Amino acid sequence: MRADARRNYEALLAAARELFLEQGPDAPLDEVARRAGVGAGTLYRHFPTRDDLIAAVYVTDIESLCDQAEKLATAERPGEALAAYMDLYLSFGMRNSGIKKAIKEMLATEGPHPDGLNLCKSRMTDLTGEMLVVAQDAGAARKGIEPTAFLRMLHGITLACDDNPEMAPSMLQVMKDGLLTGK
Repeated sequence: MRADARRNYEALLAAARELFLEQGPDAPLDEVARRAGVGAGTLYRHFPTRDDLIAAVYVTDIESLCDQAEKLATAERPGEALAAYMDLYLSFGMRNSGIKKAIKEMLATEGPHPDGLNLCKSRMTDLTGEMLVVAQDAGAARKGIEPTAFLRMLHGITLACDDNPEMAPSMLQVMKDGLLTGK
């Protein structure tokens, strides 16, 4: 991608993310283009459909989450890294509820889905599993918890707290207390 096209692409993603957080994924696409400082034609060249734009925002956010988690995994002790990742995941999940719902609806439909959705989900699932196993092997997390169950519990907190976000930290603390051994 040329430098100017890349800048436009990134500006569109940033504007869409901001607008979707403010108004939800049904926000007017013309407003996305306006905030990004580009024309509607540029928006539709990069993202032919609303689903393409929503998916691109989601994929970019998941990639950022994974990048941050990888840094945590190399910079922290395994238990601390896992606890910090849990906080990071909760924060991510709570601020993206409208986008997550739109992605879930997309994936529930037949036919092709926007590029990158399955790949980013796989990366996040693999990374989460690796962090859990490393913490378990170090004695910092209870054994017997499967990575898929761990990730579903984290995700479940974000779903359960969609309408009551103030409950999320205490629910996450209960999960940490049951999982982390304090090592």
